[in-house]
Amino acid sequence: MPPSHMFLKNLPRYECLHEAAQQFPGLDPAAMEAYLHLLRTGTDCLEYGHEYLSAHGVSSGRFTVIMLLLRQQACGKKNETVTPAELADMAGCTRATMTGLIDTLERDNLVKRAPDALDRRMMTVSLTPKGTALLTKMLPGHFKRIADLMACLTDPERKTLVRLLTKISSQIAEMGAGASEQASVQA
Repeated sequence: MPPSHMFLKNLPRYECLHEAAQQFPGLDPAAMEAYLHLLRTGTDCLEYGHEYLSAHGVSSGRFTVIMLLLRQQACGKKNETVTPAELADMAGCTRATMTGLIDTLERDNLVKRAPDALDRRMMTVSLTPKGTALLTKMLPGHFKRIADLMACLTDPERKTLVRLLTKISSQIAEMGAGASEQASVQA
């Protein structure tokens, strides 16, 4: 995985976190331990996925775009068009980033741009047959790798994991909204 960030390979032991809490009273050792394990596992999962995508000549960003386009097709939205701006919103990236991803995908003939049928000033993006073929070739292996990775958890454990991760995501959203409100009050 390209080093977009660095992260500890060896996490600190709980005892070290407990000692650090003596110096930094706001440090909750159990919370920090859980947080570091969450980040470490997320990083490991990203690296695991990146390894497979790289073997197929696709970056994570490019894979996200073609999967979003496939999802549009799979959800019975074949006649609905998708703009680069909509793809950027769906992927959670900037429009400039999406433009770069679409440029390389189009260069490799995996997607195509076309003027919108209703508004010629707008462009739409769709998968090409070559893009669909690439996904058809690589997705069975991708899905098997994910199933193999998650096989260490029982179905109830998976449901618990999803519930707990959703809870953390909700907390982040709540805290982010609070931070935005706090910043505007202070301004």
